[in-house]
Amino acid sequence: MLVVSSIVCAERPASFQKEYRLKEMVVLSRHNIRSPLSGNGSALKNLTSHDWFRWTSGPSELSLRGGQLETMMGQYFRQWLVAGNLMTENYLPKKEEFRFYANSMQRTIATAQYFSSGMLPVANVKIEHKFAPSKMDSVFNPQLTFVSDTFCTEAMKQISAMGGDRGLQGIHEKLSGEYRLLEKVLDLKDSPAAKKDGMNRFRSDDLKILLKVNKEPDLRGSLKLASAASDALILQYYEEADPVKAGFGHKLSQKKWEQIARVKDVYVDVLFTAPVVAVNVAHPLLKVMSDELALDGRKFTFLCGHDSNLASVLAALDVEEYSLPRSFEKKTPIGSKLVIEKFAGRDGKEYAALSLVYQTTEQLRHRTALTLDNPPAIFPLKLKGLKENADGLYLLKDLQQRFIEAISAYDALPKDAPEEKAA
Repeated sequence: MLVVSSIVCAERPASFQKEYRLKEMVVLSRHNIRSPLSGNGSALKNLTSHDWFRWTSGPSELSLRGGQLETMMGQYFRQWLVAGNLMTENYLPKKEEFRFYANSMQRTIATAQYFSSGMLPVANVKIEHKFAPSKMDSVFNPQLTFVSDTFCTEAMKQISAMGGDRGLQGIHEKLSGEYRLLEKVLDLKDSPAAKKDGMNRFRSDDLKILLKVNKEPDLRGSLKLASAASDALILQYYEEADPVKAGFGHKLSQKKWEQIARVKDVYVDVLFTAPVVAVNVAHPLLKVMSDELALDGRKFTFLCGHDSNLASVLAALDVEEYSLPRSFEKKTPIGSKLVIEKFAGRDGKEYAALSLVYQTTEQLRHRTALTLDNPPAIFPLKLKGLKENADGLYLLKDLQQRFIEAISAYDALPKDAPEEKAA
């Protein structure tokens, strides 16, 4: 049974406080609640005859609720860092002590801005981003920067393994219950897609994976359409006060909402968590995170990207399998953060802890104020092959070595054998 665990400094035992001093925190965040990636008149609109939620933002942009929730999360991190003696209230960071760096998309820049306003309300933080919105920064762009025939063969082997003996078709077949539920909630049989194109079911035999250099891993088929619907429905549930209305008139249990969210989770897993794919697409971000952990004088780093960034980084670091409690999204919930804490031990060694910090589904829906007494969910992460000490911490040098291995794995990606020249 998985149990959520709070690891906030103020809630750690007094003995921990005596043994360890918080030195630095590196955070990789997914943006908070956004509108769906496509607007009215899109394929998403064609999947149902129902009207989608009227969003407070344009397609793919951070919503008003998303900004409010991220401010709350920033306020919570302020309390966390103050309790850990890493900063004081109303802190004005010295040059290079704090870094806020976001992908050059509206939803990521805005998320970082709202978070910084909650965390450092009088510091007037400037968010670092390389381009005018909305252009992808190569650090956050989960694209394949190396592709060979041998790489593609290995990647497809690893992706197909997710479907068991049935391979790619098995991935679809494992989602058959989720597909049938989505069809019912969308009333797909009455949709424009059904009336125009005869599409009244999500097929289980049309999955195709596309792996091209300087492109994100992509797929074609029912899983892509079903994932778009899953994503939009879950976002609608966070925003819509009436849960029945959020389900287009269907009264859905928590288990059914989790089934709907699972489609999106599987979509992200298929595209970004196969080992060779993960070390490929996460390579630039892994280097930035590794550098931040080693930088003298840095106290706090906030990197803001996407679920694909979190999924690929966690896979590249070889994190043990997990399923998050109190969230419909079990892997990388909206607004979730990979948090790495760096400690100085009284024994003269440096240590690190990894966790996922996220607002629970209820906290997202109700915009619950976050405090040390009422924290977000904080889930400790385990790294395969590394041993923690009695206090649940890894040696920092072991974590840094894991980063080095993940970064070096890029250079070891399978290459094609050189062709032999004719005599």
